[in-house]
Amino acid sequence: MVTKPLQEMSLEELWQLFPIELKAPDQKYAAWYDAAKQNLLALLRDFHVTRISHIGSTAVPGLIAKPIVDILLELPAGYDQHALTEYLTAAGWLLMNRQADQELLDFNRGYTPAGFAGKVFHLHVKPAGDWGELYFRDYLIAHPDVAQEYAALKKRLKREFEHNRDAYTAGKGEFVRRVTELGRGEFAGRYLN
Repeated sequence: MVTKPLQEMSLEELWQLFPIELKAPDQKYAAWYDAAKQNLLALLRDFHVTRISHIGSTAVPGLIAKPIVDILLELPAGYDQHALTEYLTAAGWLLMNRQADQELLDFNRGYTPAGFAGKVFHLHVKPAGDWGELYFRDYLIAHPDVAQEYAALKKRLKREFEHNRDAYTAGKGEFVRRVTELGRGEFAGRYLN
């Protein structure tokens, strides 16, 4: 069976190949993150990394999660997006999305034409800032009851949108916005540079 390259697949084909999966909490995600962080710091030593953080559900102890480690990589504003993309793609990262005017790049690793590989990562590159993802993560860690509300929401959305990532993500939007604002209130200024 000949499989198309990921870049040639339609969104619907990608959603079928990469459905929403939720897994029990696993301590291996922290080790995956640590190894990826060290590799990225070595690879990007000329880019003056401001901060690198483990974000998303795999960063929250006790929370079910898609088995994907999300990494937030912050660089000084005005970083060379083209050079960074060349470094990362040469190292096996696939560019998923670019919003050049805002200096936002999203990469992944571990997506194959046959489905998910053993280790899967999303790398979110942004200019250094006071990013909501950090406050969202910290609030869930500090409030396990809210993390369990999030888990219930994710389970419901998975049942509805297993093969529609956009709808799954949109369905979490209001919850994420609300909890991020609670986190900003509780941990005000924690991530100001």
